[in-house]
Amino acid sequence: MIQPQLNWRTLVAIIAIGIVTGTVFYSRYLANKIADEEKQKVEQWVAASKAIMNSPDLTLPNLIRNEQQSIPIIETNEKDSISGYVNLDSAKAVNDKDYLYKKLKTFKSEHLPIEIKLTDTPSYTANRYYYGHTVLLEEVRYFPLIQLVIVAIFIFFTIYSITIRNRATQNQLWAGMAKETAHQLGTPVSSLEGWIEVMKESSADQKIVNEMQKDVGRLKLVTDRFGKIGSKPKLEEKDVIAQIQSMVDYIKKRSSGKVVFTTDTHGSEEAIAMISPPLFDWVIENLLKNALDAMEGKGEIHIDIINQKKEIFIDVSDTGKGIAKYNLQKVFKPGFTTKKRGWGLGLSLSKRIIAQYHNGELFVKHSEPGKGTTFRIELKK
Repeated sequence: MIQPQLNWRTLVAIIAIGIVTGTVFYSRYLANKIADEEKQKVEQWVAASKAIMNSPDLTLPNLIRNEQQSIPIIETNEKDSISGYVNLDSAKAVNDKDYLYKKLKTFKSEHLPIEIKLTDTPSYTANRYYYGHTVLLEEVRYFPLIQLVIVAIFIFFTIYSITIRNRATQNQLWAGMAKETAHQLGTPVSSLEGWIEVMKESSADQKIVNEMQKDVGRLKLVTDRFGKIGSKPKLEEKDVIAQIQSMVDYIKKRSSGKVVFTTDTHGSEEAIAMISPPLFDWVIENLLKNALDAMEGKGEIHIDIINQKKEIFIDVSDTGKGIAKYNLQKVFKPGFTTKKRGWGLGLSLSKRIIAQYHNGELFVKHSEPGKGTTFRIELKK
């Protein structure tokens, strides 16, 4: 039986939840303890008030009354008419006639009143004493929320910093693999170029030699593309429409005759942007090849080029099998592929090329299973 493994994010979340939960329970315990102590102090204060009413010269009751300077108390008669108060803002009580009644309403919602007859006179009705929370009790009750915010901020910055570090490491790995691939391809490509020159001078069929030379040229282009990954490419002012049409012509010759290619520029003869031609061609090639794979040799590929003042939108649409909703967030992740062959790196590399080197965006604009997919490239002029 395979045992589930916890990743570091889950472990951090569990620890954080444990800390916050423990703090909440402990804070509630402290709050209840402080509340009980405050109730006892109010009861002592009320008892001391009764004792002073009957014998004003008693020292201990006076001391108890004078020491109680933290708990706000409002004194009322049996009909809740206010007759006195302690530890409340006197200035507000004088200037705002509703201040004491608002406080009384709040105190009523927090605690039951303590009732007591200050004198033993039969006709003297019982007074009611309503009381509120101290500042300390409020702080203890709100402390878990403050700690929760602090823990959430800590988790956020921890995950963010680790994500940034992992992304930087991943980028270095991508660049290293790409450059090593370019280096490894360099030697056999150079050798093939030499053999082609030999074949040109021999009696070999020149038509075959020319086709081989085209393929070697293609290999050189692929090598050049890999060599540019990880290094800041030189951007050139190019006509994106001509660049795309060139790639469409290249892919069209190598696709089934049952695939129809159409391009719409909306009347624009050119769309100028700063691009790296080899890398940009690679992105277009990847999108077109993905479209061909999705249609399995039959269908329509439509390229829509919208030339605006500040941006160029390029939509590559196909009539293929589409992408399921649960896979839309995965299509640009390295290793994701629905094909039997391939490493699932094409779309991931394409997105990096557009975002990192061209300061643009590549995303799935629309996809519907069984009807097709549209990828959009957004380039800033």
